Amino acid sequence: MKKIALIFGITGQDGAYLLRLLLKKNYYVHGVIRRSSSFNTGRIDELYIDHHNKSNFKLHYGDLSDSLSVLKIIKKTNPDEIYNLGAQSHVQVSFQVPEYTANVDALGTLRILDSIKTLNLEKKTKFYQAGTSEMFGSSKPPQSERTMFYPRSPYAAAKLYAHWVTVNYREAYGIFACNGILFNHESPMRGETFVTKKIVKSLCNIKLGSNEKLYLGNLYAKRDWGHAKDYVLAMWKMMQKKVPKDYVISTGKQYSVKYFLNLVAKELKLKITWKGKGLRECGYLNNKRIVLIDKNYFRPTEVESLLGNSNKARKELNWKPSYNLNELVKDMVDQEIKSLSVK
Repeated sequence: MKKIALIFGITGQDGAYLLRLLLKKNYYVHGVIRRSSSFNTGRIDELYIDHHNKSNFKLHYGDLSDSLSVLKIIKKTNPDEIYNLGAQSHVQVSFQVPEYTANVDALGTLRILDSIKTLNLEKKTKFYQAGTSEMFGSSKPPQSERTMFYPRSPYAAAKLYAHWVTVNYREAYGIFACNGILFNHESPMRGETFVTKKIVKSLCNIKLGSNEKLYLGNLYAKRDWGHAKDYVLAMWKMMQKKVPKDYVISTGKQYSVKYFLNLVAKELKLKITWKGKGLRECGYLNNKRIVLIDKNYFRPTEVESLLGNSNKARKELNWKPSYNLNELVKDMVDQEIKSLSVK
């Protein structure tokens, strides 16, 4: 008998990869999308066309800020597994829309959990909450499940509420509810406002002849970057365990934004040289400034260093990343060049 999965945030990077994984594993998948005047389903359109008529993939309109829609969708779909990947997920934006971020990221999680309880699905439905390394914030790396949380943005604070309310509903009501504390994970499907995709897209455009300039913030922020394809597999593995636990998912390797940029340039055979310091630091290509620092891209409270210790997941889930940073960059660059060449 097919398992039924419900994915909140199915149109995002992780939702699109998780959908592909679950369909391969012969799930019936329901996805939740927000009503919009324009379509934002580009990452999953081909799968919807291929699988909707086969009756193993269906979309529903709903919103994590609307408790009634959350309850109705869960009741209607009666899922075996719920993956909450829905969020206002941009850290910088969360400083501009903190209330909305809290409503969706924090209370949205509560709405799902309380719907499971209200519908008496505690024994049937498993729940996965997408946590984030941003919850660690200023905590000293490497960061593991035992590291103290120290959120440094409205986004991270909202996610921290979601993390602890997931633990609380697990302990109070016996719900199979687990948290994946995922460090940065990227892919060709990454949104264009995120720094890795922004770097890849701009440098690919420049490689193809564009005169554009790339504006960045903190070049020296260090992150633990993996591939989203690896990380959704870890999500699924957590949900197959008999006992729900929380896991850090990471590569255990750390690189600066500047290092990532230089790696993309190397993949594109662009020789970038650097001059200046601080806000005046610039990257040059053939004596032309192509990378500049803009103070508007700095956060009010910076997170300088995130580095994950995923030993628990590697041991208990038998999981490890299959992509290294070079392979991730190559995948992103190859797909971006292919996409730009088609246009």
